[in-house]
Amino acid sequence: MGRVTERRRVLRIRDGAVSHRADTLVAEEPLEIRLNGKPLAITMRTPGDDFALAAGFLVSEGVLGSADELANIVYCAGATVDGSNTYNIVDVRLAPGTPLPDITLERNVYTTSSCGLCGKASLDAVRTTAHWPITDTPPVLVEPDLLAVLPDRLRAAQRVFDRTGGLHAAALFTPEGELIDVREDVGRHNAVDKLVGRALQQGELPLSGRILLVSGRASFELAQKAVMAGIPVLAAVSAPSSLAVDLADEAGLTLVGFLRGTSMNVYAGEQRIALRSAAGRA
Repeated sequence: MGRVTERRRVLRIRDGAVSHRADTLVAEEPLEIRLNGKPLAITMRTPGDDFALAAGFLVSEGVLGSADELANIVYCAGATVDGSNTYNIVDVRLAPGTPLPDITLERNVYTTSSCGLCGKASLDAVRTTAHWPITDTPPVLVEPDLLAVLPDRLRAAQRVFDRTGGLHAAALFTPEGELIDVREDVGRHNAVDKLVGRALQQGELPLSGRILLVSGRASFELAQKAVMAGIPVLAAVSAPSSLAVDLADEAGLTLVGFLRGTSMNVYAGEQRIALRSAAGRA
């Protein structure tokens, strides 16, 4: 849907001058994800790319691994008095033969715009459910100089951020720095799900030759989503969490944090960073 931004009247104070004006805000609405008709999860998101968001979420949950396992995704009638469609409920239908996970009250996941998979921070679960072990993917070598320019390329592609200043972004790049796709959302994990979901719909999983860049911090759930999509390199402009580093170490993920200009910290997987060229300038 197109409800990406909304207008609100605000009181603006600048250098002592007071005025009223309309301000553009990023839209935030709940999205309920159903699986074969049964409620599975609720996430707060920026409307748009909802089908990709749902598909990407199921990739990170280990439910989907290829486009062949997905039958279709549709909007459902909303919970309104007249039964009209709110476009805030999607139903994902699995293809015949695709295993259906156990959906119970204990299994259901509530996600927010700041937390991807609350209560499920299990390194063992990620290791055992990943479709494409990163250690089995073709080798990728990334130059530090290339990583240094990616945040500016991501920022230049953030169209809605320019209007609102209130969105996270995630982007996929080739090892040569070519921008493949970029998605924005009020939730950083939603932006990644939209990227991964679009890749699944286009039959491009695993993303074994890609770099994932996120505009905020690198939390456990973002590292998990990279691993589940087969992405070998995750870079963030801010800090990683301790559990994200633990997961990266265990899964073989290259994790880069504090990517700001030519400065960066490599927390795991330094074998994919072309250290010789960096050392030669030291």
